Amino acid sequence: MLYNSSMKLFQKNKDQDDEYIVALDIGTEYAKALIARIDDNKLRVVGVGRARQEIGNMFGGAIADITGVVRTCEDALVQAEEQSGVQAKRVIIGIAGEFVKGLTSTIRYKRPHPDRELDIAEMELIIEKIQERASTKAQKQIAFETGNPDVEVKLVNSAIVNIHIDGYKVSNPIGFQGRDVAIQIYTAFAPMVHIGALEHTATELDLKLIAVAAEPFAVARAVLGDDTASTFTAILCDVGGGSTDIAVVNDGGVEGTRMFGVAGRSFTKTIASDLNIGYEAAEKLKLNIYDEKIKPSIRSVIDESIDKTLEVWIAGVQLALGEFDAIDHLPNRILLCGGGSSLDALVEKLQNSDWYEDLPFTKRPTVKYINPDDVVDVVDETGDMTDHTMITAAGLLRVGYDTINGGGTTTDWKDKLNRILRI
Repeated sequence: MLYNSSMKLFQKNKDQDDEYIVALDIGTEYAKALIARIDDNKLRVVGVGRARQEIGNMFGGAIADITGVVRTCEDALVQAEEQSGVQAKRVIIGIAGEFVKGLTSTIRYKRPHPDRELDIAEMELIIEKIQERASTKAQKQIAFETGNPDVEVKLVNSAIVNIHIDGYKVSNPIGFQGRDVAIQIYTAFAPMVHIGALEHTATELDLKLIAVAAEPFAVARAVLGDDTASTFTAILCDVGGGSTDIAVVNDGGVEGTRMFGVAGRSFTKTIASDLNIGYEAAEKLKLNIYDEKIKPSIRSVIDESIDKTLEVWIAGVQLALGEFDAIDHLPNRILLCGGGSSLDALVEKLQNSDWYEDLPFTKRPTVKYINPDDVVDVVDETGDMTDHTMITAAGLLRVGYDTINGGGTTTDWKDKLNRILRI
């Protein structure tokens, strides 16, 4: 069991497990831990921890060395626990990487008795059909990309995007009559090998894993909140160390997510190669590119390296957004988060170049960061959630809260469907 050296710091009470949850954002560059107290409908962050990953711990956003990742997560958790004075046991962990597939599927169901009112049992039947179809599609896609026809996948997140009955959009289908029901549901699947690594990590940390969340879905939950009539529309772009995760949200619904393996670490590796230096030295140069002590000749090479990688990165963004072919127009707003998005040249590329012209935008998209104040119902009581690098972890708290809330005994229709959807 871990944390033996710090166990005496905490006075555990019997109600603590019900009062607190932990979010673990296991990134390629950093592991981040947030401890939050559940206070009515809000999550109050009382502990923040952050620890640097060893180079070999992660690859492409996925765990490559479980033992190394456990050590790093332990460091982050101890920081959060010492700040909060509590040890929470329930944890929500994010999953990322190019083999995590977020799909939006629509099924049209002709009701045999259109004069009868829709009920929960009938909705369960429709949703199960959509999930079966999405699972088959995700498994085929991951099998093709990995070259492994026997790959196993597991559903990690689902959410209703929209519902139409006889062409009429409804926010609550229960009680409506009609023949044609069209339901659009977002589902995220991941290979079992990745989920198994996260489960093992939670066990080694002596934590109870209540949910695994696709990280772009978590970012969407961070900014959406619980408003079923939300008109929030944006492209959410989480640029981490090992992967870039994109979610398209339209009128409050997640249209889909895409991930690709070009991100912050890619820029560092190109600089290291072009200057023939080590990774750590290249990372320092990337982070301090405007330092006056850097020779102009070195800065010129760094600029060229960044530009070269940016071309690859922007091509990944174009390819990812081009796959949303079911959408007439892409949102004209891009919201950034993640440590990799801190690179000024990346923001300038999105803001000033013509990369968007061959995509279905109606005008040049605006670009801005997601700030902690933008996260719905998550309140930072530590003062340490200061910028866009903590948004994914905050979103994981939201998914954890959704999971706990969806398991109650409420009769609300959406809570019942959430239990079916395993949100």
